[in-house]
Amino acid sequence: MAMAAIIERWFKLSARGSTLRTEVIAGVTTFFAMAYIILVNPTILAQTGMDPAALFAGTCLTCALGSLLMGLAANYPIAMGPSMGLNVYFVYAMVKDAGLSWPLALGAVFCAGLIFFSLVLFRVHRLILNATPVSLKIGLIAGIGLFLALIALHNMGVSLNDSSALLRMGSFHSPTVLISFLGFCLMVALDVRQWPGGIFLSIVTMSLLGMLLGINHYHGTFALPASVTPVLLKMEFSTDPTVLKIIFCLVFVILFGDTGSLLALSELAGLTDNTQQKKQLTRGLLADSSSVMLGASLGCSPTTCFIESGAGIRAGGRTGLTAFVVALLFLCALFFGPLAQSIPTFATAPALLFVSCMMISCFSQIEWDDFTESVPAAITTISMPFTFSIADGICLGFISYVLIKLLSGKFADLNPLLILLSLLFAGYLWYG
Repeated sequence: MAMAAIIERWFKLSARGSTLRTEVIAGVTTFFAMAYIILVNPTILAQTGMDPAALFAGTCLTCALGSLLMGLAANYPIAMGPSMGLNVYFVYAMVKDAGLSWPLALGAVFCAGLIFFSLVLFRVHRLILNATPVSLKIGLIAGIGLFLALIALHNMGVSLNDSSALLRMGSFHSPTVLISFLGFCLMVALDVRQWPGGIFLSIVTMSLLGMLLGINHYHGTFALPASVTPVLLKMEFSTDPTVLKIIFCLVFVILFGDTGSLLALSELAGLTDNTQQKKQLTRGLLADSSSVMLGASLGCSPTTCFIESGAGIRAGGRTGLTAFVVALLFLCALFFGPLAQSIPTFATAPALLFVSCMMISCFSQIEWDDFTESVPAAITTISMPFTFSIADGICLGFISYVLIKLLSGKFADLNPLLILLSLLFAGYLWYG
């Protein structure tokens, strides 16, 4: 009874119309909806040269500690984990394209998290968010989705580089391409049928099929947790212009992406109706930014509020106890390291494509009848995959928005901070 009283006092179950049983069910639902991240994230980040076993442990700990922080500090039924999209950006744009070592890339993520924390603490983030047009925010999310899709299709073998053309179709005679494509369709179908663990089940199904065909091999299921030491606190810092530009880009992406996710999930849970709950958003963002720094310390790319938390919210989760349950389950997942090593890239790539499709869907919210809004948003979205740079896409989007509004005579749609940001982005491109 004493424990029940403590839980009630801390999480305010009754005040939010929830129960202990409901919160536990919601936590389990959220965990299975996002458990795929512990299989996908190490596979992606290992391409930088980091130790896969340590990455698995780091991903589990990042999800567990981040969710615990969100649950205890902000009392939100929202789980945290490495962002799908930014983990790809970390590998392909920061390490492979920009040439950063993975310790330097982790240092950049940590700095971006620290800046994000400072912006929230001093409430500067509100000024930036209010000054940025909705159309550009949507373009940013959709653009990251297209960037993610490009990598996903490549990893599935559906889209390949070609010497005579920019891209070409892969061969569907390849069993891995067939398994990936069928697995992607299975993911979508299971989501339509509202199976919370649909992505996770599809990844396991594809991996089992690959084992039956002798493409990949089973490495076991249970083992003691791997050491996180190979990636723990390995961050390095630099004032090199390339690193500073990447940090600048990350701050904007994290600011818009994480704030949008937190707002959407809190609204779904009915937690934005009064003044007290709106103040709670600040605590949520502080927990979010702290998780970014925590994740970098554990060898992970930027973390975010997992949109799959919506599955747990739909199951009745209304308090931080849901996130607390998720954290406990991720700690248990530490003992499944060998299973993660049995999962091949062709089984995880469809998850990237599915997430990208969900991100691109937000493009339907654009005001297409107003070209001064829709065209800059489209420029933002299109530029990211075709320049292979999220940062360049953000720059072109802001600059084109201001120029088109000025040339169209729609001065009232602009504000001083937006104009200042576009000038900063112009300088970024000119001196970059």
